[in-house]
Amino acid sequence: MKVEQEQTVYDILDQLNISYTRYEHVPVFTVEEIRNLDTFIPGEHCKNLFLRNRKGDQHFLVIVSETRYVDLKRLSQLIDSTSLSLASSDRLNKHLNVNPGAVGPLGLINDMNKHVHVVLDSDLLDKDTINFHPNVNTATINLSVRDFRRLLDLTNNPTSYVRF
Repeated sequence: MKVEQEQTVYDILDQLNISYTRYEHVPVFTVEEIRNLDTFIPGEHCKNLFLRNRKGDQHFLVIVSETRYVDLKRLSQLIDSTSLSLASSDRLNKHLNVNPGAVGPLGLINDMNKHVHVVLDSDLLDKDTINFHPNVNTATINLSVRDFRRLLDLTNNPTSYVRF
């Protein structure tokens, strides 16, 4: 069953003529839970972290390969920010209109003010396909990295490419 925020993702992808494959599954909240699904989902799986700076006036969506360790202290230096921490679910809902467990770049379609700064693991750009939740954690979509980059460009959020 598709909820409204998920259907909005598909409507936008269809309007942009972006091909994707949808995989429905039980709710998952972590990369480990995705790995333990009975369904094989091809392509690169990602960790998506919604972070804030110390003052709480800047927010970051960090997208890295599922195998990467994210050192928040080092990351704050790489992106020239004060110390970073996980943002609250209220902030997540306010800026991306998603709930914990459904964090991902497709939430950027809800960031009308372009407040969220994207920090992307540059190694992901070398992959063929990539997987994200379509703003709910009961499905995963697989799309080409080329189409993902096109979608990211169209959101027009500030973006930094970082080698983790």
